[in-house]
Amino acid sequence: LLTATAACTTSSDRSEDPARPGATGVDDHLFPTLGNGGYDVAHYSLTLDYAPDDNALTGTAVITARATQNLSRFSLDLAGLRVRHAAVDGSEARVSRRKNKLTLTPARPVGKGKTFKTTVRYGGTPRMLTASDDGDEGWIETDDGVAALGEPTGSMTWFPGNHHPSDKATYDIDVTVPSDYTAVSNGKLRETRQRGKRTTFRWHNPEPMVSYVATVVTGVFDISTSTTDDGLPLYTAVDPDEADGPVDVPEMVPEVIEWATDRFGPYPFSSAGAVVDHLPDLGYALETQTKPYFQEAPDARLVVHELAHQWFGNSVTPRAWQDMWLNEGFATYAEWLWDEEHGHRTAQETFDSFYDGTHEESKGIWDFPAADPPTATRVSDAPVYGRGAMTLHQLRKTVGDRTFFAVLRAWTREHRHGNADTEQFIALCEKKSGRDLSDLFETWLFSAEKPDAD
Repeated sequence: LLTATAACTTSSDRSEDPARPGATGVDDHLFPTLGNGGYDVAHYSLTLDYAPDDNALTGTAVITARATQNLSRFSLDLAGLRVRHAAVDGSEARVSRRKNKLTLTPARPVGKGKTFKTTVRYGGTPRMLTASDDGDEGWIETDDGVAALGEPTGSMTWFPGNHHPSDKATYDIDVTVPSDYTAVSNGKLRETRQRGKRTTFRWHNPEPMVSYVATVVTGVFDISTSTTDDGLPLYTAVDPDEADGPVDVPEMVPEVIEWATDRFGPYPFSSAGAVVDHLPDLGYALETQTKPYFQEAPDARLVVHELAHQWFGNSVTPRAWQDMWLNEGFATYAEWLWDEEHGHRTAQETFDSFYDGTHEESKGIWDFPAADPPTATRVSDAPVYGRGAMTLHQLRKTVGDRTFFAVLRAWTREHRHGNADTEQFIALCEKKSGRDLSDLFETWLFSAEKPDAD
């Protein structure tokens, strides 16, 4: 009787709540127009057909989501590309565009709590964007294909969606390309199907993923497949022009995963690998989920950095871009740990070189607090990386190795495949150490001043 009454009350409450538009933004002060309110995406099914000669993309996105309010209409992020048709639960939806917002008005309002499917058919020539830090992102043509790289906003150039880190989803991505090309994406390759002169690669990513680490890379690659000793499937694609790099990437990926698992906890995904492309002018690598993207042959530290992101950033994702140090500070400190354990500089020596400015990556680390980038253009600046790593080193010195690594393993376990923020990390550190660490974090993470040396 109580259950039935509660159900009736809930139904009545919902009917009394009028349908209204979902918000165009999720209250991220660094990226106020990114993302959308009123729904949570559970799954993206993307079917893409790409013609490299014309740089032409045709796509269908089927987006499964749950309404978090009674929705009269809602928005998706989409840059460029022409929408040919849109439907909600099989009925045609009215479509309007304003800048990078695609607004859909369904034939009938969507009730709060309802799971609904949105289908968008679209196409055209995808954009390459200039990112907030002046780098290229989005749909980037290479010498023999394309690389879709999404941090922080570039994923909206090749599929419509809720493109903010706070809304993670699972993905199926099918990509059809000419048969002399390979199309690589996130997760496991479920099937390769050739029809005439074109081949479809079907990729399945069953764990939640934030859109900025979704990817499609096409081109001519040497493919290596294997499994780790624990049975984890590996898929590595290397451009032949980058085959003779500083390290053997197909061999190093499982080595780094094993090393990181011992320190950070179980690897969080059901597949792994890497893509080594030939795009040296790009100027950065990216932690695309399960297969980090390297614009050219990487060295060992870069492999460590991007694979560490599979734990820090991809599995445990910040709620807002302000907390980017939870990604980059942790991945940078993973480099310091790797060096320390492989006969190079100790973490303390690296810390000291950052502090005194002699390290090649230390320029600008005191420009602003690591946990408070002043603008969207600075979310990937030096303090987020270097000062973030310095904060972790000071934490390690203060609480000791045993507690420090217990914190890291608890962090990746408790927030696995979810979102978290700086306040939660500090609370965990204090819980595990049994100490008040407010002064430490205020000094190294939040203060605008360069701290005194210990």
